[in-house]
Amino acid sequence: MASSLWSSLLPTAIFLLMQTLPKASSVCSDCFIQSRAAYYPNSNEKGTEIGACGFGSFGATLNGGDVSAASDLYRNGVGCGACYQVRCTNSAYCSSKGVNVVITDQGSSARTDFILSKRAFSKMAQTANAAASLLSLGIVDIEYRRVSCSYPNKNITIKIDENSNFPHYLAFVIRYQQGMKDITAVQLCETQNFVCKLLDRHYGAVWTTTTPPSGPLQVKMLFSGDDGDETWLVPVNNIPEGWKAGETYDSGVQVNI
Repeated sequence: MASSLWSSLLPTAIFLLMQTLPKASSVCSDCFIQSRAAYYPNSNEKGTEIGACGFGSFGATLNGGDVSAASDLYRNGVGCGACYQVRCTNSAYCSSKGVNVVITDQGSSARTDFILSKRAFSKMAQTANAAASLLSLGIVDIEYRRVSCSYPNKNITIKIDENSNFPHYLAFVIRYQQGMKDITAVQLCETQNFVCKLLDRHYGAVWTTTTPPSGPLQVKMLFSGDDGDETWLVPVNNIPEGWKAGETYDSGVQVNI
């Protein structure tokens, strides 16, 4: 009888226990992850202008130059534009705040997750003297977590790549995406008959099509979160009919954070 009673109560007990346990996503979405970081070995304190995300010179100065290359976090280009709080762990030199960086390139060195701009690497330190000590180390232990990107008074913009060739080939980069979601798909739509086509991620943050539709073009962006949530964002403004290589167009919209 006791065995039968226990058997009947066991499923209920397990269910109640699982309901009281915190979910991994709610516990660890804000957790720091242990890793290592280096910095770009160039004389410029900011990032590189030839980063694998395809941002060009914009990628060196974005976020005031607090940018980074990433290895696994690059995620075949999906990670381009993502923001992370990075702080070193040596209490003798490092501040508790660290630095917030934007991923603009791909790279790794000696099992690092980040190769920071020299400016960003120095900003992990408590003082200027501590920054000099950090730089002399070259590679340091760090911890990091993803944070929301924020660009006050900025809309998402579309930068037409210099290699575009109107009207036969269109390539562009999406800039200033706020929040913590990734752009995982892009549709290009005709504004007259609303026929849309999915674009190819050529590399990094560069989206392309060899047969762009004619007329004004609407760019729809799919934002995907780690929790599985997906949202299509539709800009207010369109790419004009006579788009030109090198031009930048304001979408008129931004992600709420």
